Amino acid sequence: MPPSAEFERQPWVGRAILLVDLDAFFASVEQLDHPDWRGKPVIVGGDADKHGVVSTCSYEARAYGVRSAMPSSVAQRLCPQAIWTHGNFSRYREMSNKIMDILRDESPHVQQVSIDEAFVDVSPTAHNTESPVTIANRIQQRVAALGVTCSIGVATTKAIAKIASDIDKPRGLTVVFPGSEEAFLSPLPLRALSGIGPAAEAALTSRGITTLGDLAKADDRTVAQVFGKAGFEMRARARGEDTSAVFDDGMVKSVSCETTFANDLANVQDLHAALTALAAKVGRRLRRKGLQGHTLGLRIRYDDRTTRSIQRQLPAPTDDDIAYTPLLFEMLGEVWKPGMKVRLLGVSLSGFDDEISQQESLFGDDYEQRDGLFGNEEQTRLPLSAKERSSLLQATDKLKDRFGESAVRFGAELRNRDNTTGSSSKNPADYK
Repeated sequence: MPPSAEFERQPWVGRAILLVDLDAFFASVEQLDHPDWRGKPVIVGGDADKHGVVSTCSYEARAYGVRSAMPSSVAQRLCPQAIWTHGNFSRYREMSNKIMDILRDESPHVQQVSIDEAFVDVSPTAHNTESPVTIANRIQQRVAALGVTCSIGVATTKAIAKIASDIDKPRGLTVVFPGSEEAFLSPLPLRALSGIGPAAEAALTSRGITTLGDLAKADDRTVAQVFGKAGFEMRARARGEDTSAVFDDGMVKSVSCETTFANDLANVQDLHAALTALAAKVGRRLRRKGLQGHTLGLRIRYDDRTTRSIQRQLPAPTDDDIAYTPLLFEMLGEVWKPGMKVRLLGVSLSGFDDEISQQESLFGDDYEQRDGLFGNEEQTRLPLSAKERSSLLQATDKLKDRFGESAVRFGAELRNRDNTTGSSSKNPADYK
């Protein structure tokens, strides 16, 4: 519920951070676009018989126990009468962009963290003394006018604002005024704090630490044992001492793409084809944003649902997927052996540096002729020069820009095109 006028008149001293979280966003957009779906359980996700997962679901579906990231097969058993859709992600991007425009209209300091979440710094200044609560209330009204709703946490730090945004949904507005941080945080369970997963929770609980108040009082040795180098930061956040800034959402940290397969992959040809297709999508997104990265990542999930991730540093930043795909094959060999079944693959590129990202090419022709691509000439020599690769990628990008993403596809992209679940992740870089 919107706060009372008395809340808006209460003085605010210091930083004011909002976390704006769009309520059941994908499902809400579907209900907006399909009026006959309103008031009914709606699930956006992959097919139940193809290892699909739930991307999101309406609150009507949540009443049956359905949750995001749940296997679609489980969701179908819990709510057999639900309306299912794979989703319309171009439509979600369109709506998300309209909402982010509202936030930027309210403040120049917006950090979009996913398609349906953003931090907004609305700290009072000498020139703008408007109450942060008033601004939050207005944002809710403007978003509701578009046909969807949002929940907002208002606090002095990003960590507390995030926790507050989850307290009251949908269309909740939870305010943690300056000076009340400890009282708000202390009784909350450990998992309320982002970054505390099941393993950390179990480790803390075994030491008698069950609330954020307990964590705030934990000694140096304990937090170091549980969290390693991040221990002191986690304890500071439990104390409400997080000082991280809201940075411009143009500062993309990584660009990634992952796919869950309807049928597990078990041979190297299929895995290489899938990696090539994923690498191509990441490369295209990088070029569209004018980004080049030098940290290549590979994520793999096996049929037993265990997951491994590895990274490699490239010798120079790149957006050339033809160049870095062979290294992905080498990385795969470190985490996969013949006979192992693979349910999910993901590729990412991060480590962006504006100054060195302006280089025209990852490797000059002389480098390739002398050393191969990554120092292993036998495995990684490429059939095209850097200039030829650049020309090819520019040409295919132009065709896709004009005729759509499916206008040009290489053989590797076709090999597994019918072996996907329809599920999708919420990488913020993919929606800008």
